[in-house]
Amino acid sequence: MAGLDWLTARPIAHRGLHGPGAVENTPTAFNAAIAAGYAIVHHDAKLGRLTEGSGALAAMTVADLRRIAFKETADRIITLGELLDLVAGRATLAIELKSLSDGDVRLPRRAAAVLTGYGGPAALMSFDPFQVAVVREAAPARARGLIAERAHGRAGNTFGTRWRRAARYFAHLVRARPQFLAYSVADLPALPPLFTRYVLRRPVLTWTVRTEADRAKAEKWADQVLFEGWWP
Repeated sequence: MAGLDWLTARPIAHRGLHGPGAVENTPTAFNAAIAAGYAIVHHDAKLGRLTEGSGALAAMTVADLRRIAFKETADRIITLGELLDLVAGRATLAIELKSLSDGDVRLPRRAAAVLTGYGGPAALMSFDPFQVAVVREAAPARARGLIAERAHGRAGNTFGTRWRRAARYFAHLVRARPQFLAYSVADLPALPPLFTRYVLRRPVLTWTVRTEADRAKAEKWADQVLFEGWWP
C-alpha cells in the first residue's frame, strides 16, 4: 500500500531483540533491535511472565508499574511515552493494543493521544477490530492494522452464538478499515491474507517467525516478518 512502505522495509523484532542478556519488552531489548537495524513490535497485558508479581497492567498506575522488577534484568517497565523517547524515530514501531473485548475505549484513545506529534514511523494494531476502529476515529492519520489467525471454534458455542460474534466482529471491522494485516505464520496460506495482499493491495505481516521453515513460508505469503528466537 502506498505510504506504508516503511512498515515492511525491515524485519520486525517481536518484543525487541531479546536473548541472553536482554529480556523481551525491555529498554535493553529495544536498544538491541535498533542497533541491529530491526523494527520493533511491543506488547504485553499482564505481569508475571517476565516480571515479578501478577495481575493486569490495566489495573495498575504508572507509579505501581515503575516499582515492578523484571525477573532477569535490572530494567524497569517504561511507559509508551518513554518508549517513543527511547526510539526517537530510529526504528519502526508496531504497537499491539491488548483487549478484553469489553468495549473499553481508554487504551486505544490514550495510545493514539500519546502518539500525537510523534515524528517516527509507528503503527497501532490489535486482534480486536473494535480497538482498531477507536484508533481510526481518534487518530485517522495514524497507521492501524488488524492482527488475526485462523478461527478456532469454542466448545459449547451454538450456531447462533458464533453468528452473533461474527456479525459484531465484521461490524467493527467495517468501522476500523485496517490498513494492514498481521497474520499467524502457522495458518498461512489463508484467504484473509491473500485477499488483503492481492485484492486490497495492503501489506501483510506474519507472526511469529522462529525457524527457517517459517521464514520460507513467510517469504511466499507475506510482505514482512515479526520474528523472535531466530534472526532474519
